[in-house]
Amino acid sequence: MRTLHKVLVLTSILSLAACKSTKSTATVEDLASAKIIATHYETHPQFETLAARLKIKYSDPKTNQSVTVSLRMQKGETIWMSASVLGISLAKAMITRDRVQFYEKIDGTYFDGDFELLSDLLGIELDYDQVEALLTGQPIYDLRSGGFSAGPTSSRYLIAPKKQSKLFNLFFYLNSGAFTLQEQRLTQREENRDLTIQYGDYIQEQQSYFPSEIHVRAQEEEKTTTIDIEYRGIDFNTNVSFPFNIPGGLKEIKL
Repeated sequence: MRTLHKVLVLTSILSLAACKSTKSTATVEDLASAKIIATHYETHPQFETLAARLKIKYSDPKTNQSVTVSLRMQKGETIWMSASVLGISLAKAMITRDRVQFYEKIDGTYFDGDFELLSDLLGIELDYDQVEALLTGQPIYDLRSGGFSAGPTSSRYLIAPKKQSKLFNLFFYLNSGAFTLQEQRLTQREENRDLTIQYGDYIQEQQSYFPSEIHVRAQEEEKTTTIDIEYRGIDFNTNVSFPFNIPGGLKEIKL
């Protein structure tokens, strides 16, 4: 009876161990994905305000332009840009959580409305948080919300939804060493749309990383729009202001 008792106890212990092992194995992928995603967000500098100078090149089938831009940001609240050529102010934009305002003097036009203008430009629906994420080297969708899996490829980490949406496919690629964002891509096959955002080298700021270059390519059927952004000087947590006033006599952009 003692022998039988020992065998039963041993069998129970082994059964419990097997159950625990199976449960652990089933969540290893989720734990690894969560760790990769959390490590990426740890690379992002914490700041309240940002001021920077940008060199922006914009190209679409009708336009090819290069401008110098002053960027100011109150994190989570306001993005302000002023574009100039040879020191002459040509355009300004101010983006808040529920409003997009823009004017330019060359064609004498302005826009004052919601995010429809930016969404139309890139071919996907955008909100304030996504625009801010794009400019600061972060995924345009919060990967910490769950539902994403991450794993290594031959040269970098790939993060994608466990189940892709019926409307579009999402892909995010991280540097395998620094865990910084290298590329994010959104594709809509039925509409023949493709949005790719690539990041060049990162600069180290506040013991974290901030992108030095951003390359945006929006493809819709035969139309291609590209925006190349180069950061030329960044100051964190400095005093910033957002002067903005649409001049009179401009023609409103209607979408």
